[in-house]
Amino acid sequence: MPSRFYCPLPLSLNQDLTLPAEAAHHAVRVLRLRYGEDVVVFDGAGAEFLGELLDLAGKPGVRLRERLTVQREAPLQITLVQGLAVADKMDWIVQKAVELGAVAVQPVEAERCVLKLAGDRAGKRIEHWRQVAVSAAEQCGRSQLCEIGELQRLHHWLAQPAVGQRWILAPEQGTALSAMPRPDGPVSLLVGPEGGWSDKELAAAQAADCLPVRLGPRVLRTETAGLAAIAAMMALWGDY
Repeated sequence: MPSRFYCPLPLSLNQDLTLPAEAAHHAVRVLRLRYGEDVVVFDGAGAEFLGELLDLAGKPGVRLRERLTVQREAPLQITLVQGLAVADKMDWIVQKAVELGAVAVQPVEAERCVLKLAGDRAGKRIEHWRQVAVSAAEQCGRSQLCEIGELQRLHHWLAQPAVGQRWILAPEQGTALSAMPRPDGPVSLLVGPEGGWSDKELAAAQAADCLPVRLGPRVLRTETAGLAAIAAMMALWGDY
């Protein structure tokens, strides 16, 4: 399979385009591709083209010679609403959520979050996670980017109008995921941080029409729980 590169530009057949700086660096300096090799370019909104890597006025570029008709998006639209996790756990969660087919990851700040972000630091982390999502899409073959939302406090997110169903992972209560009916629209899946949800947050979530669900008898870590739930949902109702 040719190497794939995200290019947020209008794409059209037989077009010659200069690769964005980051994609150009990755192609030439990291992967050490040679001019003339096949590559795939996608715009993150569904358009994907097979092309040839070439030199455009001294800069790496691509000649788009074939539009690809691929369908790698899951039929189930899952947004992972993830309580902030420390260190590189959030990188892992974003990367794997993209691979599993989530349409969005919404970071939220909860009472028991160990990681605290605000201001410029929060903005930089969001941009970093968006680049993690781009890299994951390039690797796994998705032509549409998984959206990474701006950081919100949990109660602010809960106060917004719901889009589809809202499910919250609650290990000691709720309906077993395997007993749930197939969702008939988008699902927002809420996963707590390392310390879990507080009783107050669980009550607020249920008051905001979040349905408690559980995966099984064991309590999973935050970096495991959401990904395991997405994988199970895709196996039950998605494309696995």
